Amino acid sequence: MEKIGFIGLGIMGKPMALNLIKAGYQVNVLSASNASGILKEAGASLIDNIAELSKHSDIIITMLPDSPEVKNVVSEVLEGINSGSLFIDMSTISPAVSLEIFTIMKDKGVSALDAPVSGGQVGAEAASLSIMVGGDEPSFNRALPIFQTLGKNIVLIGKPGAGQVTKACNQMIVGITIQAVSEAFSLAKKAGVNLSKMREVLLGGFAQSRILDLHGQRIIDKNFVPGFKVKLHKKDMGIALQTGNEYHVSLKATALVAELMGQLVKNGFGDLDHSSLALLQEEK
Repeated sequence: MEKIGFIGLGIMGKPMALNLIKAGYQVNVLSASNASGILKEAGASLIDNIAELSKHSDIIITMLPDSPEVKNVVSEVLEGINSGSLFIDMSTISPAVSLEIFTIMKDKGVSALDAPVSGGQVGAEAASLSIMVGGDEPSFNRALPIFQTLGKNIVLIGKPGAGQVTKACNQMIVGITIQAVSEAFSLAKKAGVNLSKMREVLLGGFAQSRILDLHGQRIIDKNFVPGFKVKLHKKDMGIALQTGNEYHVSLKATALVAELMGQLVKNGFGDLDHSSLALLQEEK
């Protein structure tokens, strides 16, 4: 098995790295990470810096918050990465930055994939993530056993950057649907309709969705403990809007929901689950 260097042991990265260790992979992580103790106990090797981690790994995986963090890490990865290695960024970042990274890595003799995921913390822990991949087929085939350890729905979308464009589209659909459910529940509540019964019947019809199922229940319960923080979803909506501008595509609903998410963050609710969009309906 190839050695994996995993950078970014947050709410998503930590369970993903643990699943790789459980599958028998030798995983290298940074000793400075807050989760390094847990990973070491599980069997990971601790390495002091990114350059050394890259030097001693065949495949490097990053799972970081945004484009700037990925670019900073890449600059250090390049100091140690070996020709013939594979770099996989599983963060959600700008497609343009993914293309930039692909070019930089290619110049170093390194293959690169953009492979953002959907499924949240639950999916990361259960190894049931949906993985949308941009890059060439040989690199995808090389990474496929790793992806199969982390997820269930794994698709090579197309050329470099295609995975990130797909993730942006995913986040648009999720965000807009959460807002739709929030508005529908707000209207029903004001009209005196039982939300639990409404949710039950709608789940049997054309309005059925995973958002209505899971986040509809969250809204009813007022349970906004984060599975995916609204401040991160706001960032993703910004990526979608930026990409829309690059391709001259009008994204009116995306812009509206991004603005509402920004309002939540401004109000101090950025660390709540993105289903907390429903809180803004209560203010109206």
